[in-house]
Amino acid sequence: MRSSFRIIPTLLLNDSELYKTVRFKNPKYIGDPINAIKIFNEKEVDEIIVIDIGVTKNKSSINFELIGQIAGECFMPMTYGGGIKTMEDVDKLFALGIEKICIQSKAIDDLDFLKLIADKYGSQAVVLSVDFKKNIFGKKNIFSFEKNRFLKCDWRDFLDRAQEFGAGEILATFIDHEGTKNGIDVKLLSDIVKYCKIPVIGQGGVGSNQDIYDGYLTGVGGIAVGTFFVLNGPHDAVLITYTKTEDLISKVNKNV
Repeated sequence: MRSSFRIIPTLLLNDSELYKTVRFKNPKYIGDPINAIKIFNEKEVDEIIVIDIGVTKNKSSINFELIGQIAGECFMPMTYGGGIKTMEDVDKLFALGIEKICIQSKAIDDLDFLKLIADKYGSQAVVLSVDFKKNIFGKKNIFSFEKNRFLKCDWRDFLDRAQEFGAGEILATFIDHEGTKNGIDVKLLSDIVKYCKIPVIGQGGVGSNQDIYDGYLTGVGGIAVGTFFVLNGPHDAVLITYTKTEDLISKVNKNV
């Protein structure tokens, strides 16, 4: 396997607790974030993404104390996203030990913000988060949950500009697949990977190791996994698991 490929657990925070969603709706309580981080430490994950989905929705402030506690427990590189609006927010997060900053809403409003971060901390620290959704005509484009609308421009144009403004990585989430465990959007992910000059992380729909491997075959830089690593069995019982990159092929072959 490519040494650069990463399998990345994603944790969703809401009011200091962990939740999982389906298509970003119907949140289900998962547990305490610190406990989850400790378990992922034991499983020696490549890196982890923590997104606070409640901050933007509730227009509240970043819980720096909690993020600091989470970062302090992490033995792996951590990416944080949610409610980041100013360079003061960015500076505080990096001071807490965050490795990468994940930006969505602020970038949609002001791509210059990406450049400010990249100029100070380097493009490798800047992750642009984009949510893809299918409209009523079946066309897929970037969707803003904060504004509850699709971007007016085509996703290719937006990603072109974002890369020019300093984005070092793209986190592409497929809303219609998120939390379903019905497989990722391999076709769209492949198109995004081929189009972008920077690494792409695909997210949304992983329900098996085969799904992760299918994503790997697109040439993607990594696959971010939420539900599959925290909810298991027919009744979606909370059980934290992880598939190491080096074990992926053997697990896929075993399942076949």
